[in-house]
Amino acid sequence: QLQLVESGGGLVQPGESLRLSCTASGFTLGNYAIGWFRQAPGKERDLISCISKTDNSTKYANSVKGRFTISRDNAKNTVDLQMSSLKPEDTAVYFCAADEICTFYRPWGYWGQGTQVTVSS
Repeated sequence: QLQLVESGGGLVQPGESLRLSCTASGFTLGNYAIGWFRQAPGKERDLISCISKTDNSTKYANSVKGRFTISRDNAKNTVDLQMSSLKPEDTAVYFCAADEICTFYRPWGYWGQGTQVTVSS
């Protein structure tokens, strides 16, 4: 059973930064593409960034491009999402997910439970 665990969420003020981590239980993250999704109240869950398993190439949604950075540390078996210049509209539950390819265009197979990020003054 693939288990993903997110950590690092919290309450920050607009303009501040936060770093989320995705770790795995029982499997190696380096063998999967990893995505970060978010879901705000009343909205759909959207992919905001992903990193491939082959060459660590990355993709970002336009809403976070230039502010968020996804990275993989295979030695630690983690995939992090560094979030900078946070805005109130970034408030959401953030999930990491694993699958074979980094794509915006099909469902992902394995999910974590999510971590809350709140951006508010």
